[in-house]
Amino acid sequence: MRLTLVKLQTTLTGKIFDVDRIRDDFPILSRKINGKPLVYLDNAATSQKPISVINAITDYYKKYNSNIHRGVYSISIEANEAYEKAKENIRAFINAGDVREIIFTRGTTEAINLVAYSYGFTHVNEGDEVLISAMEHHANIVPWQVLCQQKNAKLKVIPVNSKGKLEMEEFKRLLTPKVKIVAVCHISNSLGTINPVKEVIRLAHENGSVVLIDGAQAIHHTNVDVCDLGADFYAFSGHKMYGPMGIGVLYGKAELLEAMPPYQTGGDMISSVSFEKTIYNDIPLKFEAGTPNVEGTVGISAAIDYINEVGLDSIHKQESELLDYATEKINQIEGVRIIGTAQNKASVLSFVVNGLNALDIGIMLDTYGVAVRTGQHCTEPLMDIFGIPGTVRASFAFYNTLAEVDIFIEALKSAISTLKR
Repeated sequence: MRLTLVKLQTTLTGKIFDVDRIRDDFPILSRKINGKPLVYLDNAATSQKPISVINAITDYYKKYNSNIHRGVYSISIEANEAYEKAKENIRAFINAGDVREIIFTRGTTEAINLVAYSYGFTHVNEGDEVLISAMEHHANIVPWQVLCQQKNAKLKVIPVNSKGKLEMEEFKRLLTPKVKIVAVCHISNSLGTINPVKEVIRLAHENGSVVLIDGAQAIHHTNVDVCDLGADFYAFSGHKMYGPMGIGVLYGKAELLEAMPPYQTGGDMISSVSFEKTIYNDIPLKFEAGTPNVEGTVGISAAIDYINEVGLDSIHKQESELLDYATEKINQIEGVRIIGTAQNKASVLSFVVNGLNALDIGIMLDTYGVAVRTGQHCTEPLMDIFGIPGTVRASFAFYNTLAEVDIFIEALKSAISTLKR
């Protein structure tokens, strides 16, 4: 009965959520690995792509492949229109106030680096502080370390408790007038913890701090309204949200972006050049140097259309049930311990098995066609806090099924039994 409820759900819009029909949209899910159906549970690393996204990218190359912003011929105009349409699609998706606040990047990592170098190097000085959390991805640690080293500033870290939740009282204590930037993830890629980012932003703004939110793990799981959150900067990647790799987005408040110097130079970020002086373009072009990734923007726009068609409420409902079911099942396996047990979680299940190496488990699971991630998940400091070398991480998307969870659990039991022998 429970499987039926996941398979067929009536959404708020009256549509029926049929996971079997949804899976038909994703060609890769029909593959077999080692003679067994692929059970893809590494969605926190990258999601699979629906045929509509694949077709949109193919259509670009087949029908109107050209550069933008310069050509006066028809297919260049078509490409330019697709590029601008993608920006508007993203603006509406995150409820930004102005399309000028949408900057295309290569991904979340470049977006964070852009803010660290352009805003950070301008506004952080000797003796100032940057505040991050203990659960950050390396991409939201290292740029701030470099900034603080070069500016003789201090990097401070909000601790997490044994469940993987932010210690909010400690955050308040660390939030001194010296803190110029707060940079935290919306959802932890290792733990699945959903952070209270709206409260973090409110407290930081009361302190006079600017806030960057790493939204790479949140953008495809929950409704993101940057105006409601009040975020100064919000970064995410296309490949996490059923779109292509190599494309990402930085949202930034217009007044901040306008005052920031360019991050890279050349191409469309230029308005006029002479040997004496260069005049920079207006935002967002000021931060989009070089040849743009037009096919990536077409792909991410198609991904947003697909998410909107399925509905984030339906996606959240499906993924929550998968997480609850998998958590219940894995807790019944002796010797398995979940890392990250916050009550408010996204569909990420990280765990360790007593006496066994995570890498060995991942390799064994692959023989059953089950794809999971193993290791530190680019959160080495967090693993050190928990006193572990890494975890096995199963991360679920709305195209996964309870039947796949059962396959994963049985494969895990078999892997543990084999490795312990």
